[in-house]
Amino acid sequence: MSADLVPDGLWERIAPLLPVRPARRHRHPGRLPVPDRVALAGIVYVLRKGVAWRDVPIQLIGCSGVTAWRRLRDWTEAGVWPRLHEVLLAELRATGLLKMDDSAIDGSHVRALKRGDHTGPSAVDRGRPGSKHHLIVDRHGTPLAVSVTGGNRHDVTQLLPLLDAIPPIRGVRGRPRTRPRRLFADRGYDFDKYRRLLWKRGIKPLIARRGVPHGSGLGKTRWVVERTFAWLHQFKRLRIRYEIRADLHHGLLQLACSIICLRRLRT
Repeated sequence: MSADLVPDGLWERIAPLLPVRPARRHRHPGRLPVPDRVALAGIVYVLRKGVAWRDVPIQLIGCSGVTAWRRLRDWTEAGVWPRLHEVLLAELRATGLLKMDDSAIDGSHVRALKRGDHTGPSAVDRGRPGSKHHLIVDRHGTPLAVSVTGGNRHDVTQLLPLLDAIPPIRGVRGRPRTRPRRLFADRGYDFDKYRRLLWKRGIKPLIARRGVPHGSGLGKTRWVVERTFAWLHQFKRLRIRYEIRADLHHGLLQLACSIICLRRLRT
């Protein structure tokens, strides 16, 4: 089961990024630790199935959900997930599959069943506590960066932070790529202040105007970000936020983005 949840391609890329555990004691070494690949299978199982950590089948996965959660915590604090995402983006650019000239940005609301950091009353869910996923993608919908905020945060507040969160993408000779040339967005980002800030960064804003009838044609390019949200929400753990700690929920988001990048490399 571990091989099905963690294919060789994913494991070969993530194994060098994992922190090295301290050596075992010679006297009273205790129980052998669960292999990292088995623990990763438990994390991916929860991410895909959306089950509670305590409901992870030990006989099927090979470790308990508590062990998988602890590895998720440790690897998130060690910064494993953003480095994995950066490695895969570099491979996509090296193979010519990353098209960053055109990018699209959007946000999506998810309900938060437990309160914690980056939650707030949602304007689209009758004031219930929720969070927002903010995403920027390339022309083909490949996720470049993702963030989590409270459900009451406006989408435009994450425009510049998301651009800053795009890692320096290597893969070809020359300077790493860090920003797109054109950015597509819906009416929620229609503010002249942010248009000027984008121009200062050398990015052409292609943002729908408020108060203008639909049919601008921008949707022909902007729809890819909606499709990527659909891909992310195929991971059932991301449809509703269960984690109290925002960094762990963000880590699961980044892992899902890496799996999407890996799928593009396969195809």
